[in-house]
Amino acid sequence: MRIVADQHVCVGSGMCALTAPEYFDQDEEDGRVVLLADEAEDCDTEVREAVLLCPSGALRLA
Repeated sequence: MRIVADQHVCVGSGMCALTAPEYFDQDEEDGRVVLLADEAEDCDTEVREAVLLCPSGALRLA
């Protein structure tokens, strides 16, 4: 599955980087999401959890 991150919606809470650090990081300047990988295995529960925990709704799976 493809990971989509909208940096214009991101508020920089860091939940994604804490939940799935192999897929997400934060920009050092503004704290917004940085994708480390744009594809995830279908069964990767950490990525699904990060999408659900994102307070701004900036993350989705396609």
